[in-house]
Amino acid sequence: MGRVTARRRVLRIRDGVPSHRPDTLAVEEPLEIRVGGRPLTITMRTPGNDFDLAVGFLVSEGVIHAAEDVLAIRYCAGATSDGSNTYNVVDVALAPGVPLPDASLERNFYTTSSCGLCGKASLDAVRTTTTWTIDEDSPRVDLETLTALPDRLREAQRVFDSTGGLHAAGLFTADGQLSCLREDVGRHNAVDKVIGEALRADRLPLRDSILMVSGRASFELVQKAVMAGIPMLAAVSAPSSLAVDLAEESGLTLVGFLRGTSMNVYTGAERVRAELVADLLR
Repeated sequence: MGRVTARRRVLRIRDGVPSHRPDTLAVEEPLEIRVGGRPLTITMRTPGNDFDLAVGFLVSEGVIHAAEDVLAIRYCAGATSDGSNTYNVVDVALAPGVPLPDASLERNFYTTSSCGLCGKASLDAVRTTTTWTIDEDSPRVDLETLTALPDRLREAQRVFDSTGGLHAAGLFTADGQLSCLREDVGRHNAVDKVIGEALRADRLPLRDSILMVSGRASFELVQKAVMAGIPMLAAVSAPSSLAVDLAEESGLTLVGFLRGTSMNVYTGAERVRAELVADLLR
């Protein structure tokens, strides 16, 4: 649809010298996600892979678990007063027998947990709604494979090169092969797009996979990894304390500050295959 980037004229100053020039920006627009015609949520996102984003969000929220749970997905016309299609409203029709998402107080705590409203309620919600356990999944990842992931993620970012304003999420195999990459202004949206692509290809749970993200590892991103059955999450920046708590409780390997040959392994170090790590774990 050609709506991922936009051009704007800016005043550029370099070494005190001003000039006017066009600049490329990452587009940010709202996406309303509806389920069965009923509005569920609105997220600010970069247009593109919207169907993946919608179903990935529903996986993260425990509404759907497999491709067969989705009957159809469509953009909704009539989003404006003249009835035109803005491509900013997506409606997901669930298959017969799949319950609609509820709106209970407990669920509201769960969906807004990234705001830090209630840590314990957030942990409990993930524990009770996740479909797959990952604590017994044992993919082993070589240290060299892990340290190569940030560069491989960066090399695959097409839009970042022109805008510098997008987060990325990449799904890698245990031997470091990139299977899916998505970019978005929101890091959580990029992850939902990756998970949604996997669901639509009927590949959940994502066992033996590594989720690599370009920013920090928040509770919300750990939650999404756990809900998709991903056993390892790596980030170039720091995790939050609640992210580490959830990773430890779920059996997920959480790696932060993955830069060059350095990293912090916060949980699940037994999945990192290196002689020195094995010595420390004895």
